[in-house]
Amino acid sequence: MSEPDDTGAWLALILARGIGPQCLNRMSEVLDSPANWPRASRDELKRCGLGPALMEALNNPDQQRLERCLAWLKSDEHHLITLDHALYPPLLKRIADPPAALFAVGNIGALVRPQIAIVGSRNATPGGLDHARDFAATFARAGFVVTSGLAAGVDARAHEGCLDAGGMTIAVTGTGPEQVYPARNKALARRAIAQGALVTPFIPGTPVRPGNFPARNRIISGMSLGTLVVEAGLRSGSLITARLANEQGREVFAIPGSVHNPLARGCHRLIRDGARLVETAEEVVEELAPLAGELADRIRELLAAESTQSLELSGDTPHLHADPEYIRLLDAIGFDPTPVDDIIRRSELTTAAVSSMLLIMELDGQVAAHPGGRYSRTGTMAPDKDRSE
Repeated sequence: MSEPDDTGAWLALILARGIGPQCLNRMSEVLDSPANWPRASRDELKRCGLGPALMEALNNPDQQRLERCLAWLKSDEHHLITLDHALYPPLLKRIADPPAALFAVGNIGALVRPQIAIVGSRNATPGGLDHARDFAATFARAGFVVTSGLAAGVDARAHEGCLDAGGMTIAVTGTGPEQVYPARNKALARRAIAQGALVTPFIPGTPVRPGNFPARNRIISGMSLGTLVVEAGLRSGSLITARLANEQGREVFAIPGSVHNPLARGCHRLIRDGARLVETAEEVVEELAPLAGELADRIRELLAAESTQSLELSGDTPHLHADPEYIRLLDAIGFDPTPVDDIIRRSELTTAAVSSMLLIMELDGQVAAHPGGRYSRTGTMAPDKDRSE
C-alpha cells in the first residue's frame, strides 16, 4: 500500500462534508498541509475557515465509512493520492477546485505522465469507434497516456486502442474504486489497471449516481493537456467535459462529421465555439507535444527523488521494445550526448513526435537528458542490430 503518513487525517477531511477547495487552500497556507489539522489549535482552524460544525465533523468522522476506506487501502495495489502526494496529477492541482485526494489502483506513476483525454458518445457510430481506437493508438505510440471515463462507446474504445498499442491508459470512474460501471467493462478495467491506473475521487462503497459523473469529467479534463471529442450529440455529457477543459485553460479538439449524423452536431458546435478541428491524431500530437515538454522538469524531479522510485514512476512501457518508430529514434541517439536537431535529422521523424517520444523514453529509463537539449542512450534498451542477433 502506498499512502501518506497522515492517512487518517486525510480520510477525515475527505469524509467531512463542507470542506471545499477554498478551505483546503487556507489549510495549506495556515497549517502547511491540510492533514496537519489534528495538531492545530482551534484558533488556527478558525483562521482556516472552519466553524464548529466542520471541526466536529473532522473529529468525529463516520466510522463505518472510515473503516471501509481503511480496509480498502490495506491492499498493496490500492493507493490514496492526496494533494500533497508526490504523484498527485500536476495539471489537476492547477485547476480551481482540485479534489482533496484520489483513490487509485495500478501504476500510479501514470498520473504524472502527459495525458490526452478522449471522450465521446456512449452510442457512437462504427466510424466514431474506429476514430477513438485509431487516435488513441497514435497518442500511445507518441508517448501520451490516454485518459477517459471507462464508459461504453467512445471511452471504452479509446482505452482499448491505447492498450492494444502498448500504451498506458487511465480510467476515471464515477463510483467507488472497487466498482466498475458499466459492469461489462470489468475486463477492460483489469487491463487498464495492469497497464496504467484506475482512479476516482469517490470513497469505497460509493454507488452509481448521475450526480457523480460531472465530478468525474472535471478530473478527466483537469488531468489532461487537452481533450479530444470524437462524437457527441447536442445533449452529450462529453460537451460538459469539453466545457470544463476550456474553463481549466486546456486545449479542446473535435473531429468533424457528416451534417446528417446527429452525433456530429456536438462536435460542430464545439468547433463553432472555438475548439480546434482535427482530422488526424498527428495534429493533436503536434499541438500538445510542446505543452508536454513543460511538464518534463517536474517529472524529472520526481524521477530523481528516491522516495518516488519505489512507486514505479518509471515502469517499463511495453511498446517501446517493439514499436519501429521508437527503435528508429533510439538508433538515432548515441551514447554520447546528442543534440535534438541531430536526432530529428537522423530519425527522419517530426519534431513533435521526437519531443514526446524522448520524454516517454526518459521516463522509462531508455535515454538520459543533458544540458543544452541533448540526449544520450542509457544502454538499458539494446540497439537494433543487437536485438536481431
